[in-house]
Amino acid sequence: MLLATLRSVLVRAIETEFASQNIDLSFTQHWILEKLQELGVVSATVLARAVVLDSGAMTRQLDHLERKGYLGRAPHTQDRRALRLELTEAGHTKSRDMACISSGRVMTAAQRTLEVGERAQLRDYLERVLGLAV
Repeated sequence: MLLATLRSVLVRAIETEFASQNIDLSFTQHWILEKLQELGVVSATVLARAVVLDSGAMTRQLDHLERKGYLGRAPHTQDRRALRLELTEAGHTKSRDMACISSGRVMTAAQRTLEVGERAQLRDYLERVLGLAV
């Protein structure tokens, strides 16, 4: 429950930061752009798994991002039923511009009471817990 609460607080803080800078994206949309930047061209299924969204929620988010011009859908070359997702140039730019916001001020403020070693230790703990949960 503590991890769920922490996530909610951080997401709210990041979205508040986005709003203060007139960024028209939710945290989930930002996360999708960030993952696409990292993964490159992928299917919606692979992307949904990477950001832990069900197919309905993923479709809604992809529709929003496509309308905003940040991603494109193209037919899969081997599977006519599947689509390939990729960032547009605007999506690449938006993803790069936003990376410093979510990982910058908000995360720095959230960790302000931790020493450098404690931050590394916390990251290690969380990565190990995540590895067990997946």
